Amino acid sequence: MTAQPDHHRFTPPMLTLAELRSALGTWGFPGDLAAFESELAEADLDDLTQVREITQAYRHRVLIRYDPKAMAALARTTADVEDELQRKLGAR
Repeated sequence: MTAQPDHHRFTPPMLTLAELRSALGTWGFPGDLAAFESELAEADLDDLTQVREITQAYRHRVLIRYDPKAMAALARTTADVEDELQRKLGAR
């Protein structure tokens, strides 16, 4: 039997602004919802590219929050990252 990808990982609905607001309030990083509202308030809502970039960035933040590998990477110390880089650069 081969290993199957994890298709059952939970992803909150974020297809509308209301769903994204709910996801940020419930599952986002602290302060994400307020920052999202602030950025959206300052955006030109007629500039759909700008609105899309803002919404995609905050959707991504929710997805990162529930990706175990991403959270492990965020939890690494600076010293740990520096040590890994030194090992990799030294292995050339």
